[in-house]
Amino acid sequence: MKKVSFMVITICLIGVLTGCGNSVPMEEPPQDFPNMESDRFSEGAEPEGQSDETQNSAEENNVLSTEQEEQRQIQSEQQVQNDPQVQNEPVEGSGLESEEMNILMKIGDETVTVAWEDNESARALTELLGEQPLSIQMSMYGGFEQVGSLGTSLPREDEQTTTQAGDIVLYSGSQIVVFYGSNSWAYTRLGRITDKSAEELEELLGSGDVAVTLELQ
Repeated sequence: MKKVSFMVITICLIGVLTGCGNSVPMEEPPQDFPNMESDRFSEGAEPEGQSDETQNSAEENNVLSTEQEEQRQIQSEQQVQNDPQVQNEPVEGSGLESEEMNILMKIGDETVTVAWEDNESARALTELLGEQPLSIQMSMYGGFEQVGSLGTSLPREDEQTTTQAGDIVLYSGSQIVVFYGSNSWAYTRLGRITDKSAEELEELLGSGDVAVTLELQ
């Protein structure tokens, strides 16, 4: 009986040892996993070096835009210099039109150059002359002016004014006054003679009554 038991135990031990020997060994975890964090960029991030290239490109574009603007400005200035029509246009808000405005003024037989005001009164005078030229008999007054009637009333914007030799004004809406001296009163300015000195104006206007002719050129 003891012999049988020993044999059974021996067989069992052999079976156990055989089963252990045939068991599948556990696999070891792989040693080399790829480093996923190092191989991807966070969303919206730029690769190294791309930011510097973008900044350099923006700076180059800004430089080009500045150079193009300077070129356009230079071309515009050159166009103004080469265009007589642009050069002769009056500056807006200057108060005086070009001396080439279409009203021609003669004192006696002598033509004088006048810079006319850009106001309602001067424009109304231009419209009046569009109907026909005016020949006005002037009279000396006060030792500093020649005054004559226009034969009609023009719009007036009277202001207290101290006149100088060469000034042309509207008085009382219907009188045109040409000064060869100075006076202070409420007038509406019409223009100014620009090609005569005070001495020349006194010689032209201060020696007796004169006739003034106004017409469109």
